[in-house]
Amino acid sequence: MLAEGSPKDVEESIHDAEKQLKSLSDSGRDDLNNDPYEVVLEPSEDPLNLSTLRKWLTVLIISAGSLCVTSMSSIAAFTEVAVEDEFDVSHTVSILAISLFVEGLGIGPLFVGPLSEVYGRNPIYRASFGLVFAFSWGVAFAPNIAAYLIFRFLTGLSGAAFLSVAGGTVSDLFPHNKVANPMAVYTLSPFIGPVLGPLIGGFVNQNLYWRWTYRIILVWVFFQCLAIFLFVPETYTPVIIKQKAERLREVTGDLKYFAPLERQGQSIFQAIAQSCYRPFELLIFERMALLLNIWTALLLGILYLTFQAFPIIFGELHGFNMQMTGLTFLGMGLGMIIGVSCQPLWNRHYALVRSRYDGIPPPESRLAMAKVGAFLVPIGLYWLAFTTYRQVHWIVPIIASIPFGTGMFFVYTSVFTYLVTAYRPIAASAMASNSALRCTFAAAFPLFAPAMYRRLGTVGATALLAGLTTIMAPLPFIFSRIGAQLRAKSRFAAR
Repeated sequence: MLAEGSPKDVEESIHDAEKQLKSLSDSGRDDLNNDPYEVVLEPSEDPLNLSTLRKWLTVLIISAGSLCVTSMSSIAAFTEVAVEDEFDVSHTVSILAISLFVEGLGIGPLFVGPLSEVYGRNPIYRASFGLVFAFSWGVAFAPNIAAYLIFRFLTGLSGAAFLSVAGGTVSDLFPHNKVANPMAVYTLSPFIGPVLGPLIGGFVNQNLYWRWTYRIILVWVFFQCLAIFLFVPETYTPVIIKQKAERLREVTGDLKYFAPLERQGQSIFQAIAQSCYRPFELLIFERMALLLNIWTALLLGILYLTFQAFPIIFGELHGFNMQMTGLTFLGMGLGMIIGVSCQPLWNRHYALVRSRYDGIPPPESRLAMAKVGAFLVPIGLYWLAFTTYRQVHWIVPIIASIPFGTGMFFVYTSVFTYLVTAYRPIAASAMASNSALRCTFAAAFPLFAPAMYRRLGTVGATALLAGLTTIMAPLPFIFSRIGAQLRAKSRFAAR
């Protein structure tokens, strides 16, 4: 799901550093670095020193995993009619296949994040995609609607690791001055995934039985599993050190060897409990985080709403079949790719900002991209709204979705980075709060989309969405001016 790309890069990197520092402090030893039994890595063992080929292969595999999971979230859009007929259920019930999957993606990070900091990235990846593979069988061969929906939820829950842990792997592999390009590759995958899903689903359901949608996914997941097991190494340094300490104790018989992670005072249950309640504490007490989270949640909700709206706009008004309707999502995908391709320009902008602030710019400087996105998103939606008439050529609303896709990418990248920077002490919780709210909106919006478009029409319904994004557009401008004051009064934010 969108989600989860840009924020996790900075979030995991910061959170990992926090955990390592906490491990050192919890040991209660001032001279810990001088302890001869504290295990450290040799340069050849450091993930940063892996070969460039190995690093990029790992990045491409986990990016493909993120692409696969987010594609699965939306691929169900074109199975809905067939599911209704086979299981004799209403359209709203069939839409739950998307809503429950997305809700699983939102809940999963609350658990896999803390687990990855205890057991490492690799075991989480393997368990995650192993479970995705297992539960996908239940989706593909579900005997009734209850089994179908339950397995969709469990599949989303299992696949969440690639939206909450994978960014940390990229940060583990590349130093700060070289992480931009691989992170851009990873960041794009969860944005493109929801657009790719309807494209695949449209072609499959136009020509094959609906269950083939999930059988094809099974093949994809199988090969993804093989790639993860064969080619993805462990990259989380504290866990690598812990594994080395275990080997040393076993080989030497000396139990004094230890890793900082083993001296960590917090149990896994405490970490999970904190991961569950802290994000909601942030939503309740931090108005700045709440408003920015609502903004990104609204955009993701609109994206998932299009899986119901585009079949109405292009299927009913322009007479498109399933596979042609699936192709209409390419406009948003192109917009997102344009957004990613602009990253070098933004990097130059931030370099100038850093030089102006002696290398330590305020978090509010990260909202520059969001200011551009704040204009592009409503422009794209208004353009789309007033070109959905039957007499307007179908290419015009597709072109309108391009600025929407670019603007959405700008807003997400900017807001995610800002939240992680502004709430640096609890970066993981800041992003978990954003994820929870986004997934709630993404799960809910498709459920009321058909009724809204029937009642208001394509023009009225889309213009309503454009109006909501217009109301939210001033946020980056407001917080650029008063963000520092709000952070000074906050008990969570960095000063």
